Amino acid sequence: MSKPVRPEAIGAFVLGGMVLLVVALMAFGGGQLFRSKIQWVVYFDSSLNGLNVGAPVKVQGVQVGIVKEIELQIDESLERLMKPVVIEVDPGRLVTTAGAPMDISRFTHAERTRDFAKLLKSGLRARLEVQSILTGLLYVDLDFQPNQPSRLTGLDYRGLPEVPSVPPTVDEVLATLEAAVRKFGDLPVDELMTELIGALEDIRKVVAADETRRSQVALARSLESTQSILGRIERKLPDLVSHLDSVALELKLKTPALLQETEATIGDAGLAAGNLADFTERDSEMMRSVREIDRAAASIRDLADFLKRHPDSLLFGREQ
Repeated sequence: MSKPVRPEAIGAFVLGGMVLLVVALMAFGGGQLFRSKIQWVVYFDSSLNGLNVGAPVKVQGVQVGIVKEIELQIDESLERLMKPVVIEVDPGRLVTTAGAPMDISRFTHAERTRDFAKLLKSGLRARLEVQSILTGLLYVDLDFQPNQPSRLTGLDYRGLPEVPSVPPTVDEVLATLEAAVRKFGDLPVDELMTELIGALEDIRKVVAADETRRSQVALARSLESTQSILGRIERKLPDLVSHLDSVALELKLKTPALLQETEATIGDAGLAAGNLADFTERDSEMMRSVREIDRAAASIRDLADFLKRHPDSLLFGREQ
């Protein structure tokens, strides 16, 4: 006959199991069971298809929390449906400059409200982003975008602070494309096509005109003539260079003899001037003529001396 089960033993067993469960939760959950969390509410205008409870909440790609609730709320005053999404942020995922996790349990409600107002002023916004194109699942992205307007609904959902939402990236792209298509649709396409066809027809007529063809033929002939002239110049250039070299050599050879003859002529002119001076000492007019002849002789002497030092100046001219 079996012994009856004692209620005290059953109670002790159940209590021991609960203690083990709490210890396991604390061990595997890293102590998050008793950690204070931050809950905010976000109202998204776009569809929430693909956003599930438990979806990640990220800040610049780093997960800091999860989506806690997704509800439908009826705004009776404006006769519209609102979609409050409650996100839960774990402050333990944020660390201070000293490397210690943030502990918000020591902050009062007034301090939390003040800090949240600072975040909104700095541009804290929430946006839906795609986790995977294949699955179509969404997540909530928190980021600071001060250039985006702060659009708050002003509704109260369980007293939670509201984070402004901004349109998803996909919606912004689609809105831009829609605006571009709308602008394109406003253009007078028929008139533009008519003008374009007319312009192309005018170009075709100009290209096919007899004047254009004659101009092309004349241009081709001019190019051929120019090419022929350049060819002849190129063939004659070596002979021209050789001729210039021979002229320079001949001039160089004849320069010394020319200089000697010039010096002899200058000497004779000087002797004649001296003899003439002896006969015209008392005649002032004659004396002035003699002096002029003497200066001319000096100039010719300088020229002869310069040509002796620079014989190539007869060919290339005197440098300035």
